[in-house]
Amino acid sequence: MEKNYDIAIIGGGPGGYVAAIRAAQLGFRVCLIEKQLLGGVCLNVGCIPTKALLTSTDALDIINKASSFAINVDKVSFNLSDMIERKDKIIADLREGLKGLMAANKIDVIKGKAKLLSKESIEITGQTNATILAKNIVIATGSYPCEIPNIKVDHKKIYNSNSLLCLKKLPASMLIIGGGYIGCEFASFYVRLGVKITIVEALPSILYSHGKDLSDLLTKSFKDQGIEIKTNSKVIKCEETQSGVELHLDTNEVLESEIALVATGRKPLTQNLNLENLGMKLGKHKEIIVDEKMRTSIPNIFAVGDVIGQWMLAHTASHEGLVAIDTIANIENKMEFRAVPAIIFTKPEIAIVGLSVEKAKEKNIDIDVGKFPFTALGKAHALSEKQGFVQVVIDKKTKTILGAQAIGPSASVLIAEMGLAITNNLKIDAVTETIHAHPTLPESWLEAVLISQNRALNFPPNLKI
Repeated sequence: MEKNYDIAIIGGGPGGYVAAIRAAQLGFRVCLIEKQLLGGVCLNVGCIPTKALLTSTDALDIINKASSFAINVDKVSFNLSDMIERKDKIIADLREGLKGLMAANKIDVIKGKAKLLSKESIEITGQTNATILAKNIVIATGSYPCEIPNIKVDHKKIYNSNSLLCLKKLPASMLIIGGGYIGCEFASFYVRLGVKITIVEALPSILYSHGKDLSDLLTKSFKDQGIEIKTNSKVIKCEETQSGVELHLDTNEVLESEIALVATGRKPLTQNLNLENLGMKLGKHKEIIVDEKMRTSIPNIFAVGDVIGQWMLAHTASHEGLVAIDTIANIENKMEFRAVPAIIFTKPEIAIVGLSVEKAKEKNIDIDVGKFPFTALGKAHALSEKQGFVQVVIDKKTKTILGAQAIGPSASVLIAEMGLAITNNLKIDAVTETIHAHPTLPESWLEAVLISQNRALNFPPNLKI
């Protein structure tokens, strides 16, 4: 069987399916090739399932502190297996919604593995056996969990981030190898269910790339919650024992636990696509090299999402997909990464966008910094969520907002205002002249900007936090 399309998209995750919808909107004949499940990493083993589980522990937190709201609750209990089933139902419902979206946009969804035979032909095998001819191709095959040499992930005692999402029996203890956002989110989930958690990180701190202020506060919060954190510690080997696992560190320390999680990041999934034989330019981690229009070294082939190895975030992949299709349609568009928001759904939540203080200084930019703590915010007191702060990074000369960070209640929601500001090169008066409703969490941005200009209203002058 042979079919012709204007655009063939390989991969049904947030980058692929958004690209397919945009292409259909523009009148292209388009197909979406997916070897497993629609929704990709994000929907099936990433963003959605982890957030569904974390929402369960957020609810548990509220119930456990009900007395602080003058509400008495007795005999609180939970069931991990039921949480997993709830997570699975959410995924299934959203996946059905995606199928409906594809049908509504008249997008052909082809099930099977894709291999590029040439720059305009794709071989499909497996559930479907066919050859697809396409004038343009978009690769959006996503990523897979990184592995550590000499550590075998058996999904019984040693898990990766995919398989841990299916664990229905609560362990007594867990070793987490990797203190990035994946490891920290799982730590935040399991510690609130009573699991003894130890994080092992090779770098000087957890969330090292997110800046010292955020890392320090989350480290303190995690330790207050009972999480043990071992930094500057490399894993030599992990051995299974009769009772669980033993983790051997380069510090000569041996850690014991019931199970272990390898959470050392993800790698671009480019194997078996035949890219090298086509002469496509790849990076050192086999990521696909693209330009600002998402075009690869082969002019009619584009790549978006985790497979390009840059910002491995669902929302970034979706935007990249739009840029790729617009480029194919000769609509002016290009990808900018300076205002990509990144969220970590730990307890407390973390959100960043734009430049951190450290990155701004590396670029030799003269900056003003404003930092406002939730302890000084009325709404945070009403929520009994006083831990954390928001921070803004401002170009001292132009007064343009360069970056923002938030850690605390609803940080994931708060960051949108700053993302809009940075994307549009707004100056601080865009914030100071906007009336922020009171009492709300977003008025913390107004306060932070005012502090950066020594105009604090609800915080003592010259007081550092």
